[in-house]
Amino acid sequence: MKNLRTISATIFLLILSSNLILGQDIEEKKEKKVTIIPMPVIAANPTTGFIFGVAPGFNWVNGDKETTSMSSVLAGFLYTTKRQLFTSVRGSIFLKDDSWMLLTDVRFNLNSQPTYGLGTDPRFSNQVIDGDYPPVSDDLADGPPENEMMYFNHFRFYQTALKKHADTRFFYGLGYHLDVMNNIEDKLLDLEADPPRLTYHYKYQTELGMPLTAYTQSGISLNTSFDSRDNVANPYDGRLAFASLRLNPDFLGSTESSSQLWLEYRDYFNLSKTRPRNLIAFWAFGWFVTGGKVPYMFLPATGWDMFGRSSRPHTMGRFRGEDLVYTEVEWRFPLQKNKDRLGAVLFVNSTTASSRTEQVSLFNYFQAGYGGGIRYMISPKNRVNISLDYGRGVNGASAIFLNLNEMF
Repeated sequence: MKNLRTISATIFLLILSSNLILGQDIEEKKEKKVTIIPMPVIAANPTTGFIFGVAPGFNWVNGDKETTSMSSVLAGFLYTTKRQLFTSVRGSIFLKDDSWMLLTDVRFNLNSQPTYGLGTDPRFSNQVIDGDYPPVSDDLADGPPENEMMYFNHFRFYQTALKKHADTRFFYGLGYHLDVMNNIEDKLLDLEADPPRLTYHYKYQTELGMPLTAYTQSGISLNTSFDSRDNVANPYDGRLAFASLRLNPDFLGSTESSSQLWLEYRDYFNLSKTRPRNLIAFWAFGWFVTGGKVPYMFLPATGWDMFGRSSRPHTMGRFRGEDLVYTEVEWRFPLQKNKDRLGAVLFVNSTTASSRTEQVSLFNYFQAGYGGGIRYMISPKNRVNISLDYGRGVNGASAIFLNLNEMF
């Protein structure tokens, strides 16, 4: 972890210094329609080895700035020394006069990540299965829990189109969502051991009669949104409310028919009339399985939101369940007396998740995280930040996050 912190901090400073010039160039070219911010990435951790690649950001306006919101797209192409590949294109695009809003999330990953049990009850989310169920010990005094490492290939194609209703900030529309996961290797599973070494993935999939090595989820969504944010990359004012009901019938290619509901709300409260960057940001979402059977890796989980920004102290997928509610509050404030280039944040978040197979109900247990970070506004015209955050969470979990734009 010390090496990761050192590398990440060094790279952040290098990017910061190099982009000081880039940021000035962007500001001087007033007529430039598309702002492109290159983001070289170099980091390391035990799961992936060394990571290197690029994660550029693109920002532009498709019409009159007075009537058209800024479009923002983040791309990524990352490779690791352990032969992992992460590619993605994700973003929100507003057409002229905000007549349509397009949400895109496309990924192809050769991936591996640690997984844990379902729900936020420590008996199941903090230990792996070893032999009989439930885990034989509740003693967590020996340190962080062992995880269940999963290897898999993942392809995602999400596209949602929402039309603005009359002269309001309400949008409604349809989407198509496809997730294909194959070549799944449950590395901890050992059925030949005595007693067998079992995992939550194996138990969940076999109890519900679903395959272990590959599965697909394909479906359409019904969506509605209210979006009055003044800037999608770094809001100072406004709010976002979003609801999406996703239907995944087997005749569209899903391994099992199912339905899921996503509810999300964001709000921003200014603390100073003269310094709009001094504000409290609030984010909450609920993600629920509302019918049918959902494969283990497609269940609601932290870090699997569109931009992977939830539960900052923890690894992607740290908390997972059939129902999940996540909340976060962040104080954002400037570090300069009269300018807004440099800023900082302090945040705290909480996650609760259910496990219907283990009779763990939503809101019975909560897991928290907290931390802080610094911001450098690389493009004041578009309010685009480079962010570096450090967070801590359950069982001593800690992580550093380097991103473009605000976390939410």
